[in-house]
Amino acid sequence: MEEIEGLNSSEARSSSESRPPNPLTAAYRQSLNTDRVAVPCKKSLVRHPSLMKTKVSDASAETGHAMEVSESEFLPKLRSGAWADIGYRSSMEDVYVCVDDFMQDYGLKNHVDGPSAFYGVFDGHGGKHAADFACHHLPKYIVDNEDFPGDIERIVSSAFLQTDAAFAEACSLDTALASGTTALAALVIGRLLVVANAGDCRAVLCRRGKAIEMSRDHKPMCSKERMRIEASGGYVYDGYLNGQLNVARALGDWHMEGMKDRDGGPLSAEPELMTRKLTDEDEFLIIGCDGIWDVFRSQNAVDFARRRLQEHNDPAMCSKDLVDEALKRKSGDNLAVVVVCFQQQPPPNLVAPRSRVHRSFSAEGLRELQSFLDSLAN
Repeated sequence: MEEIEGLNSSEARSSSESRPPNPLTAAYRQSLNTDRVAVPCKKSLVRHPSLMKTKVSDASAETGHAMEVSESEFLPKLRSGAWADIGYRSSMEDVYVCVDDFMQDYGLKNHVDGPSAFYGVFDGHGGKHAADFACHHLPKYIVDNEDFPGDIERIVSSAFLQTDAAFAEACSLDTALASGTTALAALVIGRLLVVANAGDCRAVLCRRGKAIEMSRDHKPMCSKERMRIEASGGYVYDGYLNGQLNVARALGDWHMEGMKDRDGGPLSAEPELMTRKLTDEDEFLIIGCDGIWDVFRSQNAVDFARRRLQEHNDPAMCSKDLVDEALKRKSGDNLAVVVVCFQQQPPPNLVAPRSRVHRSFSAEGLRELQSFLDSLAN
């Protein structure tokens, strides 16, 4: 697992001093990228002891997909890379994770044909503790489910809620951890792509040059989110949830009065899921925190990344290219992005179809016009 902990050692120290003893500290330090070198993501997820699981009732999710993959169907060959930058902020609160071989890294037998992978981005607010916690615990709650990899949508949705409840327990033991984070996870199981999102991170699939959004930004002003918020006893003021948060879904934030409790609340940790079967036309996936999408539209990001991959075919360099371009465009937030390629070859050049000529004159009218022009020439 590769993740950005911070941009310099002093920030890393100040971020960890207020935490209780954490068995993951050594892993955190190993993952520091002080030289800002683009990170190709390999099989390096650190296994760790988790907090006691909290049972989550009423975890709603859509029916899972069967994992039947015939040998004749397209199977992605995954390559991934990531990059993050503090941007113009005073502290770094974005975290990412890349695991190209999810089941092997957790010691599980691969029960599906093709790859099993996990990718995530977490955008912290009010501190980085919630983002760090979700980054390390969410994947474990997924693989620890005895039904995994079957019924994948229910399992992923439940894992989000379990992570949120476990963080609430951690905060009750140490109030210094109080913070929140948006979360987006993308899993590739065989040829099935599953994206789960809670917040305003975004996943965009490139299918033969076309951008396909695999998540929806959860902003309080969105009509669907506003209706859910108001039905849960909350309100939207000046675009902010209860006048305090500019996202409608997030993990953590248990310390904020009126946001959530054990029975629910206007701030939901339940993710929205989108699934799609990958085909040979699917080229790559971009997942990024909102600092990227503040300055990139989805199709714009796909066009930009596609050109870069055609040049160097390196997802790690492409991730850095996206972050560097976002900085040039004056994004004012922390920046974190993961690029996942589904094929070994770079994206092919697309030949635009020749447009048909639409005549505004009938054939008879054209002949009359030609006859008139001929008479003028004579």
